[in-house]
Amino acid sequence: MSVTNKIQHTKKALLKALEETLGIVTNACKMVGVNRSTYYKYYNEDAEFKREVDSISDIALDFAESQLHKQIQEGNSTSTIFYLKTKGKKRGYIEKSEVDMNANHSGEIKIIREIKK
Repeated sequence: MSVTNKIQHTKKALLKALEETLGIVTNACKMVGVNRSTYYKYYNEDAEFKREVDSISDIALDFAESQLHKQIQEGNSTSTIFYLKTKGKKRGYIEKSEVDMNANHSGEIKIIREIKK
């Protein structure tokens, strides 16, 4: 097998392993038997490989989001709060801290913490 064919074979194996590990580079490299530095060399030097890896990362993110939605449907309050804090900001689901820097006559600093919704 030529060096070029071996590299292409390794890249295909890495892509398959990345799919199986949901994009976890260390685990994929161990499965294929290559160093992380080899993976990053391919990633930084081969635009097509990079594009395919990035696509796998999107699949992993989609999976994580689907799990979050599943937990919300099951009534998990923490997941619901997390979702609203990250995706519901435009609707006012944020934690907002205000610090009043005006000192009163006694030299005290008053800190006000307001939590919306």
